[in-house]
Amino acid sequence: MKLSKRLLAASVAALTVLSLSACGGQEETSSAAPSSQASQEPASETVESSSAETITITVGASPAPHAEILENIKPLLAKEGIELVIEEFTDYVIPNEALDAGDIDANYFQHYPYLADFNAKNGTDMVAAAYIHFEPMGIYPGRTATLEELQDGASIAVPNDPTNEARALLLLQKLGFITLKDGAGLEATPLDIVDNPHNIEFIEMEAVQLPTVLADVDFAVINGNYAVGAGIGGTMLDAEDKDSEAAQEFANILAVRNGDETRPEIQKLVEALQSEENATFIEQKYEGSVIPVF
Repeated sequence: MKLSKRLLAASVAALTVLSLSACGGQEETSSAAPSSQASQEPASETVESSSAETITITVGASPAPHAEILENIKPLLAKEGIELVIEEFTDYVIPNEALDAGDIDANYFQHYPYLADFNAKNGTDMVAAAYIHFEPMGIYPGRTATLEELQDGASIAVPNDPTNEARALLLLQKLGFITLKDGAGLEATPLDIVDNPHNIEFIEMEAVQLPTVLADVDFAVINGNYAVGAGIGGTMLDAEDKDSEAAQEFANILAVRNGDETRPEIQKLVEALQSEENATFIEQKYEGSVIPVF
């Protein structure tokens, strides 16, 4: 009987220990689970919050200066929770096709007259969300180092497309090299020259080729984007004025699909492009071959 009592006591004690151990284990598990859950939930919320707050926009652009300018504003947009992806294009058709198709959110490479012509010819509906910069036609030295050294019979290379050739001639008129007939404006051609006192020879060629012929001519009148691409922007001798007829007509734009200009992320993109920080960057980097117009 005593043995039975002892066995019973031992059994009770063992059951008590097992019971206490189980409760202790459950409490440890229970107390650990909230701790683990608490440490995981904020991380989950952070990821969800981050993905909700970060918006990605893709902008198509010419390599220079457009993509370089966009690269400069990436940090400004990052502060606003916007990731900017830049897709570079080397022609003037595909970026508008990509924008119209919705493959990109905006593009930045063209002036408004080009966009309007593209819309008319292709039945697209894209608009200017903002005017950003002007790439003035500049005159660059070739065999002759300064404008003051211009000699009779000098050769000057100019673009052969109608709009840019007119701009080149207007610049040469501003410099006093030639006189155009009244009202020629942005439709001027060499046939509109009424006075050529230095008997300048005009060499007409594709705009993109102009930087490559400087060694063979006295001067060349070159588009700002081609000068920047050729690395000669800093050698410009003179250029179209910021308030010239050409500057008002041919400022480069940020283009979007009609209606997208009201999207908050597009408005933030415009704010960054038209910021004081970006204006300073443009002025310092391009030394007059690219001019902010905002």
